[in-house]
Amino acid sequence: MIRPYITGNDPTGKSEKTGDNLMFREMRRIKQQMPKEEIAAVFMRGTSGVLAVLGDDEYPYAVPMSYVYDSGRIYFHCAKAGHKLDAIRAHEKVSFCVIDQDIIVPEKYTTLFRSVIAFGRARILEEETEVRRAIEILTRKYSPKESDTAMQKEIESGIRHMDLIEVTIEHMTGKESMELINRKSQMQ
Repeated sequence: MIRPYITGNDPTGKSEKTGDNLMFREMRRIKQQMPKEEIAAVFMRGTSGVLAVLGDDEYPYAVPMSYVYDSGRIYFHCAKAGHKLDAIRAHEKVSFCVIDQDIIVPEKYTTLFRSVIAFGRARILEEETEVRRAIEILTRKYSPKESDTAMQKEIESGIRHMDLIEVTIEHMTGKESMELINRKSQMQ
């Protein structure tokens, strides 16, 4: 039997179903694993990623999303109804992937890639202060040159028509191609 997790960060340290310790899989190609600081940097500079949830009839549902990463959490906004929200209400565990780089090198039959994945628990924000804080962080990321007055006006016009989702990250990992790793070591 394949166990889905090998190292864990559940606050109780126990599986809800079996009582076993919950754990996330270790990366198989450990030499390609990115340090935590670089993983966070990818989440900070990224503008889109793919949110994966457990969808209808237990089919995976993965949807591209604009997001903002702040203090170990990822925030999204979305419509007030839909597949994504239904899935989160039914099952809070999600993953979120960001591809930072993917350059094809045809003559070497490879790509220069860098990507990160976060695993965590999603919740739909309900308290007005949390909702406002999240939408303000998103607005500042995507419209940094707008005045506070313009941002607040835009927020006020749209806030009633959207939900805000917060993902609290429990585990994150990142991987990059050996070619990128070798280039970094040559530069040092």
